[in-house]
Amino acid sequence: MAKVTLRLFAGAREIAGNGSIAYEASTVQDLLAQAQSDLGEEFTQILSISRVWLNGEPVEGDSQISSGDEVAVLPPVSGG
Repeated sequence: MAKVTLRLFAGAREIAGNGSIAYEASTVQDLLAQAQSDLGEEFTQILSISRVWLNGEPVEGDSQISSGDEVAVLPPVSGG
């Protein structure tokens, strides 16, 4: 298991009440499953419409992660 940081932005950050959370996981999918369990249904809904990035690059859910990696959840942002 790798020690990684989950970075949260916009609505995901509001739900968590924090911009980052430390987790131990082996894949992005494992990490996001843990976050969904911890943060609940509202986070799961935001996650379903969000982009997920690993170390600044778009990523698929089954990607392997290593200690020190950062996974970011980027919900859509509206503005004008």
